[in-house]
Amino acid sequence: MGFRCGIVGLPNVGKSTLFNALSGTAAAAAENYPFCTIEPNIGRVPVPDVRLERIAALAKAPRTVPTWLDFVDIAGLVAGASRGEGLGNQFLGHIREVDAIAHVLRCFEGEGVAHVAGRVDPCADAEIVDTELMLADLDSLERRLDGLVKRARGGDAEAKAMLALAERAAAALRAGQPGRGLEVAREQRRWWRELQLLTAKPVLYVCNVDEASAATGNRHSRAVEAMAQAAGAEAVVISVAIEADIAQLADAAERRAFLDSLGLAEPGLARLIRAGHRLLGLITFFTAGPKEARAWTVPAGTTAQAAAGGIHTDFARGFICAETISCADYLGAGGEQAAKDAGLMRQEGRDYVVRDGDVIRFRFNV
Repeated sequence: MGFRCGIVGLPNVGKSTLFNALSGTAAAAAENYPFCTIEPNIGRVPVPDVRLERIAALAKAPRTVPTWLDFVDIAGLVAGASRGEGLGNQFLGHIREVDAIAHVLRCFEGEGVAHVAGRVDPCADAEIVDTELMLADLDSLERRLDGLVKRARGGDAEAKAMLALAERAAAALRAGQPGRGLEVAREQRRWWRELQLLTAKPVLYVCNVDEASAATGNRHSRAVEAMAQAAGAEAVVISVAIEADIAQLADAAERRAFLDSLGLAEPGLARLIRAGHRLLGLITFFTAGPKEARAWTVPAGTTAQAAAGGIHTDFARGFICAETISCADYLGAGGEQAAKDAGLMRQEGRDYVVRDGDVIRFRFNV
C-alpha cells in the first residue's frame, strides 16, 4: 500500500528542509522566503525497521527491500488561502491528493528566519492552516449541496444518504470542527470518502524545535502536544536542522556518534515515520528467503489473501495458505526452519488477519 503524506504549514517553518532530510536529496528549495516551492515535490522514503535486518541475517538473504512511504512537499499556506491568497488554491488541490497531513509548526525562536506573522506561536499557526482547510471544505460542500438536494428530491436514495452526511459535515465546519472529528457509520464511509474533505484527513503535528531542544522539547512544543492531545491527534518533536545534518552523514558510525553527542537515541525522522504508520493504521509484515528479505505495508485488518494479492495477483488467485511465524518467534528461534521445528509456524487460511511483524511464506497454486 502506498502511504502519501503531505507536508504542510505556513511559509518558513522548515517544511522543505524536512522534506530534503526525509528524501535524502536537495530537490526541494529551502530558501528563507515564502513560496520558494511552487510545484509539489515528492520523495520516496524507506521505512527504517531493525526487524528487517535481523530477519535477513537469519534467512541469509543477500538483499533487503524495505517498505516505502511517499512524502509530498507542499508550498506554504497563508491566511486567505481558501480565497486564493498566496497561491493558496493550487496548494489546497495538492493537499486533496494526499492520504494524511504532516503539519510542520515552528517551535523555535530566532530572528534569522522570518515568520510571516512576525511572532512565534505554533498553536495560532495551526489554527490559521486548520481554518483555511475548513473554509475550503465548507465552500466545496456548499457547492455540492444544491445538486444533492435536487437528486434527493428526485428519489435518488444514494443522494439522500450523501446529502444527510454533507449537511452534518457542513454544520460541523460552520461550528469550527474539522471533518476528522465527525463520527461516520461503516455503511456511510464510501460516501464520506466521495466528499473528499481536506479536514477529514488524519493530521500529525511536527514540532520543529531548535537543536538544544531536540531531546526534551520546549514550551512551544509542549503547547502543541497539549493541543494535539485535546484533539485526539499526535505530535512529534524534531529539530529539522539536526535531521538535515544527519542526512549529510553517509557513515553509520558517524551518525551514531552525532546522535549520541546530542543525547538522541535515534533520528527524529524514524519517530516521524512510525507516527505516520500509526496515523494511517498501517502494519508491516515480512517475507524472507534465500534471495531477499522484504517488508510490506498494509492497513491493519488486512486478510492473508489480500496481503498475498499485494505481492502478486497470482498469490491471491491461487491462495492455499499462509505459513506464518510471528517476528518474535522467528528471531527467538533463530530463523524459519528452527521456528518450524519448534512448532511455532502456523498455517493460516485466506481470512486470517495479518498481524504487525508476521513473517509469512505464501503457498499458492495457479
